[in-house]
Amino acid sequence: MLATDIDRATASAAAAGGAEKRAYVKQIFSEIAPRYDLLNHLLSLNIDRRWRRKAIARLEVQRDQGGRYLDLCAGTMDVAAEISMLPGFRGIVIGADFAEPMLKAGAAKARGGKIAPVTADAVQLPLESGQLAGAIVAFGIRNVAGLDAALREAFRVLAPGGRFVILEFSTPRMPVLRALYQTYFHYVLPLVGRLISGHRTAYQYLPRSVANFPIEEELARRMREAGFAKVSWSSLSLGVAAIHVGERPISALKST
Repeated sequence: MLATDIDRATASAAAAGGAEKRAYVKQIFSEIAPRYDLLNHLLSLNIDRRWRRKAIARLEVQRDQGGRYLDLCAGTMDVAAEISMLPGFRGIVIGADFAEPMLKAGAAKARGGKIAPVTADAVQLPLESGQLAGAIVAFGIRNVAGLDAALREAFRVLAPGGRFVILEFSTPRMPVLRALYQTYFHYVLPLVGRLISGHRTAYQYLPRSVANFPIEEELARRMREAGFAKVSWSSLSLGVAAIHVGERPISALKST
């Protein structure tokens, strides 16, 4: 088997959630960290900025502008930076990611004292239960090796009434748009991503990870099973991405 075939097989296995996923994801995101922001904006035609702003708006930080918030799977901390610059915000955003090179690549965004980078896994956060006013994850939850465990962990660290917002890629359901999307995602994106990042498989893994991620209704169901209430979701850009929102119920502090 050729090296490229082995790379593709590893990417496919990781995207499907195999035992290799955690180590593979940590490795590739550490390796592409220097070009990550550039590629995000380029490959999404800069639409990712607008998607992030919409997701942050659903977090409703204005309900507690002095609270502690979590940017989960923070990467280079784009979301944490956006929250920290919201008018009137005086709280702290914890930027948690298990790939330390990603956090280092975004270190300049943490200046100002409102962002606290933390190297941590989404399924085992070094945070006390019930302490956060809100949490958000943008394009990272599909990379976690253990989706349900990550949802339960996000639930655990939220205070009663705290919101959890998920921004993630999805697959358009309109046949023509889906065909165009899949052509771009499976052929154009991996080629451009490989040329700019220099990484052979990182941008082959991306479309495979989206294909293996639960559809919107299934993710909403699993959020409810993790304990979240008032779960809802909405599509972005005709189904290219979606925002899910859930809250930790105020009525009772669930024992975890």
